Amino acid sequence: MYNILVCDDEKDIVSALEIYLTADGYQVFTAYNGREAVDILNKEEIHLVLMDIMMPEMNGISAMVKIREKSNVPVILLTAKSEDTDKILGLTVGADDYVTKPFNPVELQARVKSQLRRYMQLGGSMKQERDVLAIGGIELCDRTKEVTLDGEPVSLTRTEYDILKLLMEHPGEVFSPNQIYEQVWRDNPYGTENTVAVHIRHLREKVEYNPAEPRYLKVVWGRGYKMEETV
Repeated sequence: MYNILVCDDEKDIVSALEIYLTADGYQVFTAYNGREAVDILNKEEIHLVLMDIMMPEMNGISAMVKIREKSNVPVILLTAKSEDTDKILGLTVGADDYVTKPFNPVELQARVKSQLRRYMQLGGSMKQERDVLAIGGIELCDRTKEVTLDGEPVSLTRTEYDILKLLMEHPGEVFSPNQIYEQVWRDNPYGTENTVAVHIRHLREKVEYNPAEPRYLKVVWGRGYKMEETV
């Protein structure tokens, strides 16, 4: 049984999510602000977090920062349609996905299942043909889930790691944002170009010496992204 933490200051939303998730067989923990969510994460084994952005005491963005200091647990943000800037900020500080209110229960359940599947697979159950990938100064060891740049360790979120691994496994091949989403999130894309773009940008900040003029992660305008084959 997986444990899911639901955090929103609107009690009706928390109750509705608890009903949906319990029906799917999940154990649900509830919180009504970011501070409560962080406290629960410090005490309980949580496998996924559903968290609102706008909350009292500690908002979702501040809670994300605290969570990522200690954990790579998947986080899906619950956002209003007017919170586009906050969505991007949330993804930048480590959120894995977002669902816009009012949410479709079927879509929400699909995204929860997708994130949990990826989270559990990261433990090493996936079969890999190659343990080490290397392009230029970037080296990725899939056995240990470590990435280095010119010998120096690079700290990536799970989503950033999966995107980098996908592109390094297919150097020179162009992937559209929808293809990246399907491969990495293991789910059907729901208008997710912006989600992928934010993760690519954040990944560039970690593996490129000059993100404005990337050597490795290239954009092919109108088509998508690729890992430069020779650098």
